[in-house]
Formats: sequence, structure tokens, C-alpha cells
Amino acid sequence: MNRRQWLVLRSNKTALVGGGIVLCFALVAIFADLIATHDPELRQPDLLSPPNAEYVLGTDPNGFDVFSRLVYGTRSSLLTALAAVGLALLVGLPLGLVAGWRGGWVDSVIMRCVDVLLAFPAVLLAVAIAAALGEPSLTTVVIAVAVVLVPPFIRQVRAAVLQVKSLDYVTAARALGVPPARIVFRTVLPNCIAPILVVATLGIGIAILDAAGLSFLGLGPPETSPEWGVMLQKAMRYVQGEEQWIVLPPGIAISLTVLGFNLFGDGLRDAYDPRQSR
Repeated sequence: MNRRQWLVLRSNKTALVGGGIVLCFALVAIFADLIATHDPELRQPDLLSPPNAEYVLGTDPNGFDVFSRLVYGTRSSLLTALAAVGLALLVGLPLGLVAGWRGGWVDSVIMRCVDVLLAFPAVLLAVAIAAALGEPSLTTVVIAVAVVLVPPFIRQVRAAVLQVKSLDYVTAARALGVPPARIVFRTVLPNCIAPILVVATLGIGIAILDAAGLSFLGLGPPETSPEWGVMLQKAMRYVQGEEQWIVLPPGIAISLTVLGFNLFGDGLRDAYDPRQSR
């Protein structure tokens, strides 16, 4: 990021708010062992205890400390989202590069497969993949979410490659006989990093939401795991009751985290947009 881009990002108030939210949750995930007051998978003697001095956010019907599970759930949710986005980029980046650079029938085959995947609603596709993989676990969630993220990543990378591919310095390199692989990895790919970084940042928020949805549907880790979707699943029976300390924390955590990544991703997009130059 150059000086102009940094100034644009720094002057964007919503991006700073989003970055602050992301940083706070990242710190909670890193220092979860120090922040949590109880073992998140150890049942306490008090069931459905309201918030008090010992249990900051009370306990759930199984006796688990809500605050500790919320803290460790931050680590679990962020790691799951990062793993899903990383796996999606591992597949989508080379396919997008090949489709954009080669063109022709290769591009047609790849993009028609992408169109088929995009024809399914994202949540329905993730549920179908998670159910097909069998045993519910975090690995299942990561794979299902990654598959859902691959098609938009391919389209974004392909669009960036097509834009860079038409520039004069790429045309000159090809005219000089520079090997295609060298042009792609030394010239085209570095100039596509900005849009890839933006879509990856926005993808983390989507991954957190999708992962929580799969866990809520029972396709994720077991109920004893400290994960936000699992916490929401166990709290649904108390939505209309007085035990709101079970329902609100995971829902607010998911909303704030997704909001933070979306705001920060939008700020990155504006920062890398040359039209924002002063």
C-alpha cells in the first residue's frame, strides 16, 4: 500500500471503525486463554445462572460459562473463516489466472462451471456440501464454505487479469518474447493483488456468517465446542424467554465481526481505487 492509498484509507472513518472492530476481535482470539474466566467446555454447577460476579454473562442450560464460550468462539470463528478463505483462494486464484490469461475454450469451460455453482443459492450449496461430507465438524464447515467462496473468487481474479492483460506493458512484454509464465507471475499477478485482497477481506465476513449458519443447523462441530453458531443453536429455545444473556452475545458477536470486515473491506476497495486520488 503506497502513501496515497494509506491516506485515503486513513481518511475513511467507516474503514477505521471496521478495522478497529476487526482488531478487537483478533486480539480477543489471540489472548482468549487470558481473557476467558472458565474452561469453555467444562460444565459449571450453576445452570441458567444470570450474569453475576462469577459468571460475567451467566451460564447456559448445560452449565457452560457463556462469556468463556463467547471468547473462545471468537478464535474458532476467525480461524474457520481464515481457513475457508485461504482454501478458496488456493483453488480460485490459479483457476482465475488461467481463465483470464488463456481465454478461449479454457476460459469458457472454467466460467461455465462457475456459472453452474453460482446458480445455486450459497446457503443451500453449503448445506448440501456439508451434508454430503458426512460427519459434522469444523473441517466440514471449512470445506463447505470454501466451495461456496471459490466461484466469486474465480470471477474476481479473472476480471482483474483481463484488465491487466490489456495494458501496454503486458502487450510489450509479450511482443518482446517474454515467456508467458514469467509475464503472469512477475507482471500480471502482482498487479492483481489489490482486488484479490479486497475480495478476500470481504470474503472473511461472508465465511463467518456461513460457518455460523452451518453450525446453527447442526452441520458443524459438536454442541460442546465453543462456537458462535453452536451457541445460537442451543439458545433458540430461549429467544422469547427472560434468559437473553444466552441469546444476545453470540448474535451480537457475529453481527459485529461481519460488519467490521465489511466496513474494512469497503475501505480497502476505496483506497485501491485510483479515482479516490486527491
